[in-house]
Amino acid sequence: MRRSLTRLTAASVAVLTLTAGTVAAVAVVDHGVEDARTTSTSTTTRSASAPAQGTVERGNASARKSEKAGAARTTKVARAAAWKPRPEQYPKTVTVPELAIPMDDGVVLRGDLILPADANGKAINKKFPVVTTITAYNKGVQQYAGGLAGGNPTYLVKRGYAQLTVDARGTGTSGGRWCAFCTREDVDFTAVMQWAHEQSWSNGSTAMAGPSYMGIAQMFAAAGRPDGLKAIFPQVPAADVYRDVVASGGQLDVGFIPLWLGLVTATGVIPPFTSAPKDASPLVNLVDHLVGAGTFTVPLILKAFTGGEPAYDGPFYKQRSPINVAGKITVPTFFVSGEYDLFQRGTPLLFENLQKRGVPTKMIIGPWNHLQASGGEEVGKAGLGTLSELKLRWFDHYVKGIADPALDTDIPPITYFEQGTSAWRTAKTWVGDRKAASYRLSGTSTTGGTEGGLTQGAVTAGSSSVYPIPVAGLCTRSTDQWTAGALSAGGFQNPCLTDNALNDKAGAVFRTAPLSKPVALQGPVNARLYVSSNSGDGMLSVALEDEAPDGTVSRLTGGWQVISHRALDKSRSRYLDGKLIQPYHPFTRAAQVKLAKGQVAPVDVELFPTGAKLLPGHRLRIAVQAFDVPHLAPVLPDLLSTLTVITVHNSAKYPSEITIPGRKD
Repeated sequence: MRRSLTRLTAASVAVLTLTAGTVAAVAVVDHGVEDARTTSTSTTTRSASAPAQGTVERGNASARKSEKAGAARTTKVARAAAWKPRPEQYPKTVTVPELAIPMDDGVVLRGDLILPADANGKAINKKFPVVTTITAYNKGVQQYAGGLAGGNPTYLVKRGYAQLTVDARGTGTSGGRWCAFCTREDVDFTAVMQWAHEQSWSNGSTAMAGPSYMGIAQMFAAAGRPDGLKAIFPQVPAADVYRDVVASGGQLDVGFIPLWLGLVTATGVIPPFTSAPKDASPLVNLVDHLVGAGTFTVPLILKAFTGGEPAYDGPFYKQRSPINVAGKITVPTFFVSGEYDLFQRGTPLLFENLQKRGVPTKMIIGPWNHLQASGGEEVGKAGLGTLSELKLRWFDHYVKGIADPALDTDIPPITYFEQGTSAWRTAKTWVGDRKAASYRLSGTSTTGGTEGGLTQGAVTAGSSSVYPIPVAGLCTRSTDQWTAGALSAGGFQNPCLTDNALNDKAGAVFRTAPLSKPVALQGPVNARLYVSSNSGDGMLSVALEDEAPDGTVSRLTGGWQVISHRALDKSRSRYLDGKLIQPYHPFTRAAQVKLAKGQVAPVDVELFPTGAKLLPGHRLRIAVQAFDVPHLAPVLPDLLSTLTVITVHNSAKYPSEITIPGRKD
């Protein structure tokens, strides 16, 4: 019955969200249904009065069976390590809905509190450490979309934690108008944690958890240094929102950002699921949320696509980028990242910032898109424990103060999935002791025909035309990545996710001879391409690939760069052995300059970081195209200059090359 109800509610949420013009929510909700099957128990709710007056929580035999099955899958991992998860301390949980959380400007946020309960469903009369999740997706909806919330919170609650889930300003049932990580919202994040620290059901120690928006909120809250915050567990947070997702390479993201804005708007008009309204505040909030959409969301999109200030990097995005406040974070932080995630670039940058400053931090990077990394169902495959077990271990040690002398021995600083071998590897640092290895482009590639070469030896001069084919990128993993995993959410096998060969016929391809020994890499990659353009502009979409002996082409990672945004800030770029591996472009209106007629200039394309090993007999290759659909689109003033032929030059005079952070095994 519960499973049927969950599916019905999920379908309703999907319809509401589609009405707002977003298909991303369909994938989110579908993913959440899968997560709901592993929920150990369901909770009933009551009015926001004293926690001691709880109603009985109803068990879910089907879900408990699923959780036992999940535990069985992780038995091998548990036996391999000295640490084992604590058993449940409390048999049930109880939910206190719609707690009022006042902000200093008079706006009231709303939160649902889950507390441990006894066998009769009565809240335990004790103070507990509080794990907080701040969401923009309506806390009432998230109980039916566990993947969106980062898993089932009752695992921790039954082991002696309280879970507080709060709707961000202007979303869900909270008051005010949403402004997507504006200064006011960032102040709210810290204020919510300070409030949780001071409540009667809190023992004063707090933590935070959750993916994506909820992970970014953790970074801003921790930077505010509220009293009592002991640890955080952000899954797939962004670092630099402009470069990570909004305008990778200088073109606007049209695969995810409009869908995300629509998702927040749609869930903001859904009424609370947990209790009937007692006053007019829900109506007032609804009006505020709709006004917020009209005064913030819609104008933002229009200004960006018409070439206004939101199309360029500047104060708007700097305010909303966690990397700019990461230096203030001192609490232990456990990251989860994905190699096909929206924030594939950003999460490792945050990890490196904390690690360099001596903050206790860990990071797991898996072969996951945004929904997969958010749900965390496959985290256990890394061999360190399930997502819930890792949260328990992290919070028990840093929040409850339970000694765990094997924590750093059992869990390396970095654990990542190695593409090419499908092995899980560990590392102490993200780039660290890697060695730069460069491969020069050689010869000429023709669209849909002859491949050029990649070599560390002698180069044959050549020039290759890249044509403006507006379906380039469609049949590739990039489509799934930049729709947050919507393409693979249905569970069907899509050949576009596993073979880039067809898509690559829409551009120029350069590849090595079959490798005689393995080539391993870990970290960001740079493609320096010497180009000319008929219009003086255009966009370079570059995919780094592994070509198997049978011709199957696996996309390892990708990068994008608008030619007119080629200006390089060397002081903020990353070099390895004197070679550029991670360029930093200003992406400002002032820095944007088209090529002169006939001019050939180097353009550094940042390929997002990954980890991979190419085996003997395979080929390392790159594919260069002029579009990445449906990921990126030019702003309207640049549309015509994008419909141009780009020429890639390679010779002694124009040494086009890719540089990888190589690894010696």
